[in-house]
Order: sequence, then structure tokens, then C-alpha cells
Amino acid sequence: MNSNLLVERILWTGAALESSVGVVLLVDPSAVSSLLLESPLVGPGLAFARLAGGGLLGLGIACWHARSSVSSPAGLGAARAFLAYNVVASAILILARPPLPGGWLALGVSAAHGVLGLLLLYALFGPGRVRSGPTS
Repeated sequence: MNSNLLVERILWTGAALESSVGVVLLVDPSAVSSLLLESPLVGPGLAFARLAGGGLLGLGIACWHARSSVSSPAGLGAARAFLAYNVVASAILILARPPLPGGWLALGVSAAHGVLGLLLLYALFGPGRVRSGPTS
């Protein structure tokens, strides 16, 4: 699979997943926290989680628009931003997950972010990487 197609598919996946999680965080952040980290949110944590939800919704929208022009500077910027997000999300979920056996969901989500990050790293910086240029 060529790198442009790989990045396009990852950005499509990111758009679908992160937009969905962003909307759920905006609506019911405590439910997400209880499900993922086995701890409900209270007080200012609710506001910060909703802020994160808005950020994820924005990232999802950026990924959606960038997927059709991955070799443009804006497309590469969105892909690199999604790479940074996946690395950070993977690390935070590993560090914050509840002990096993209850922490399997957080561990799985962390692994999924890690895989997306590794695929993006390969597509953006590996052999045959996406280069900025005219879109086809």
C-alpha cells in the first residue's frame, strides 16, 4: 500500500473515531471517564473533559478534510498533528489506566492509538513517505 493511501485511510479512521468520541465527551464526559478509566468526573474535570471533547471534534474535522489532499501542506500538517495526538493519547492512557483486570479497555485503546501512531510515523517519515506536492 502506498503511503498516501495509508495516510488517507488513517485520517478517515481518525475523523470517524475522534469526532465520535469528541461528541460523546461534550455530551457526557463522566460516562467516558467511568468506562475508560473506571472513575467518574466531577467539578472542573467535567469542564476540562468537555474542552477535550471540543478539541477531538476539531481534530476529527481536520482529519476529514485532510484525507483528500494528504500531500498538500495542510494535509501533511493535519497528519502530523494526528500523529502527535496518537503518541500523547497512547502514553497518557497507559499511565492513567486502572490496574488489570479492570484496565483492559484503557490498555486496548492505548494500543490502538499506538498502532495508529506507528503507522503514521512509517507513512510520513519512512521509505516511500508522503511528500508535499501537487495532489492527484
